[in-house]
Amino acid sequence: MSGCSSCGVSGNKVAGCQNNGGCLTGGCNKLNVFDWLSNMDIPHSEAFDIVEVRFKSGKKEFYRNHDGLDLVTGDAVIVDVPNGHHLGYISLQGELVRLQMQKKKVKNDQNIRKIYRVANTKDIEKYQEVRNREQPTLQRTRQIIKDMSLQMKLSDVEYQADNSKAIFYYSADDRVDFRELIKVLAGEFRIRVEMRQISLRQEAGRLGGIGSCGRELCCSTWLTDFKSVTTATARYQNLSLNPSKLSGQCGRLKCCLNYELETYMDALTDIPKLKGPLLTKKGPAKLQKTDIFRKILWFGYEKENSWHPVSSERVKEIMGLNARDIIPDTLEYNEGNNGKSHFTAINKELEKIDKKYRSKKRDQKENKPRSKNL
Repeated sequence: MSGCSSCGVSGNKVAGCQNNGGCLTGGCNKLNVFDWLSNMDIPHSEAFDIVEVRFKSGKKEFYRNHDGLDLVTGDAVIVDVPNGHHLGYISLQGELVRLQMQKKKVKNDQNIRKIYRVANTKDIEKYQEVRNREQPTLQRTRQIIKDMSLQMKLSDVEYQADNSKAIFYYSADDRVDFRELIKVLAGEFRIRVEMRQISLRQEAGRLGGIGSCGRELCCSTWLTDFKSVTTATARYQNLSLNPSKLSGQCGRLKCCLNYELETYMDALTDIPKLKGPLLTKKGPAKLQKTDIFRKILWFGYEKENSWHPVSSERVKEIMGLNARDIIPDTLEYNEGNNGKSHFTAINKELEKIDKKYRSKKRDQKENKPRSKNL
């Protein structure tokens, strides 16, 4: 992973912008891109004149290089914004920008604003001073919202590089009347105020964090298209419907539940759908567990604690027999069938796992210090 130009190691200390997870450019692992067409020799006259510019927290927009500036990915540039200018960093250029515009359905017309110039040292220092205002403004605005008893959650503040405008990102369950709040903020901070409502998933993407998998959140590193996730997705994958395990940092169901859903749906086509227990002469057997990819269903009798593995083909066969009012002797195949040896190997594996955990518990008991009787 490559960081910004200020990141590095000096002595035994790591240098950088000290932003704890996202560098000053907002680019450390936030919606990073790889230009796989960078090695192509394209004539300068035919190069695409629109570039992709990244701002704080990974927000990206397209700008036209009207003056033909010699730009390199990662350069800080001053761009045109409504009623002022802003500072961003080049994240992508060349033919991939054309593909990105087609993907996001952005038209190549006069509405695309232009790049003024490459940012100099004075521009970057001024932008740093503006960024230093964001955290105090965030804390003060939260206090104002609390005093005004508004049902909204302020998550982030982004100042424009010319210090003339600030965008306040918030989330709320219902519609909020913040007209009076805008007047108070404009009078206290002497800026133009824009309130922008975002969803809880977008809020988690802006703030970032570490997921239960140990990696950075998908929504803050690469995921931009948030698809709906339902509890049916977890049921198809035989996951426990535990809200604490299925919910992400945004409080909604994890987006990663959709990643393997198609694979599970394809595998479930070979799994029979049971409407009740399987009837055998030994008694009714209820479904306890399904191993989707190995196509094995585990059944248990009412008066037994052990489970019996049955292949999906055998389950279909028993279901067909029960439909004709024929009750087989057991769940297993008849003697001489090759399927029985397969499940004997499975039971041996389970017995091996049980012995392993029994030995661990025995070792823990032996190592536990005995209390002395006084």
